[in-house]
Amino acid sequence: MTTRRALITRLPAVALTGALTGALVSRSVFAADKRVTIGIDVSLTGAGNEDAALVKNGALLAIDDANANGGVGGYTIEAMVLDDGTATAGQYDPAQAATNARKMVSDPNVVAAIGPQNSGCGKAMAPIFSQGDLATITPSSTNPDLTDPKFAGQFDPSGRPIYFRVVTTDAFQGPNMANYMAQSLNVKKVYILDDSGAYGVGMANAFEAQAKKNGMEVLGHDQLNPLEPDYTTLLTKIKPLAADALYFGGSALTGTKVAKQAYDIVPNIIKAGGDGVYSSALLKGVGFPAMQGWYVTIAAPFIAENPTVQPWIKRFTEKYGLGPSSYAFTAYDATLVALDAIKRVAESGAPVTRSAVRDAIQAAKVETLQGIVSFDQYGDINDRTISVFQAHENPAYPVADVLHQYKYLGTAPQSA
Repeated sequence: MTTRRALITRLPAVALTGALTGALVSRSVFAADKRVTIGIDVSLTGAGNEDAALVKNGALLAIDDANANGGVGGYTIEAMVLDDGTATAGQYDPAQAATNARKMVSDPNVVAAIGPQNSGCGKAMAPIFSQGDLATITPSSTNPDLTDPKFAGQFDPSGRPIYFRVVTTDAFQGPNMANYMAQSLNVKKVYILDDSGAYGVGMANAFEAQAKKNGMEVLGHDQLNPLEPDYTTLLTKIKPLAADALYFGGSALTGTKVAKQAYDIVPNIIKAGGDGVYSSALLKGVGFPAMQGWYVTIAAPFIAENPTVQPWIKRFTEKYGLGPSSYAFTAYDATLVALDAIKRVAESGAPVTRSAVRDAIQAAKVETLQGIVSFDQYGDINDRTISVFQAHENPAYPVADVLHQYKYLGTAPQSA
């Protein structure tokens, strides 16, 4: 069954005016219906766009499922899909993300949001969402500052948490990977790189602090400019240091070049990164053998091998032509949480307002693909699982299929 769904992507100003006008006209035609909108912010332009499409599709599949079953609490759910990537940035762009947040907040029919993917965008969007009392649920942004009460004045000026996550944060992802590298890979000396973005810096710094606690020698830590084409000078500097491992914190734009060039210059050391390296964009942009052997983490349980989710994987793959990523699962789960909140508010007889939906999200205990999702008082998921993978070529599947090109190794040891 094909459901009616409003899709508004980031367009030039003239085209966007037409799209918004069309959406308003559409709502007037269906004035007798009860409709609310969920905003979806992803990075569809630039590096990582393949991963963004999977995240978007995970969220839209949940909305389609809800509408196919008659809606939620008497409401049909519409989607406003916005792209925070720009050609200028070559990837996600916090300035565009802020514009997208204002667009969602300015539409009174938007009662919840899904996204963003990236922490840099999250830092730009969170204050706007807070001022607009619009709760968002991110399937993949992991910088801890966004939900840390120490930074509430910056990211949550309203004083009511509006930034929720169905993944854990880099306060666990970075340190737990350091534990894994120390305990399972016997790494003694490591060199660290990051891409200078909010996510990459936070991930790399958290990894470095725990690596030192584990007795690793940190030989250096450098930041890279994502728009520079060549890092060979820096990588050549690393070569004579006899590092056991290279750890990279960052996303696909920088990571693709790091992985390609590191294969040529330091091919025999252990290479690892966070969930920015668990990426169809890197698999496609780097290819094998250069990606072979990379260790990566995601900030969520790995559920793709669970028998209970196999029918969902089959539906996703048949509908979109490519298997889901782990963050396509979490995007579906994030949307389930938003839909459940709308349903509980509607069935209580109260108006389905942003404020009421936010309160319902805060109190969520929702059965999702990854299990029961609930949040602490700051908006962080109560599950702190970090999953570890290693890239291994599987020629039976498309190179961009992350579920089949990254082998699951288990969960990373938690820090005391």
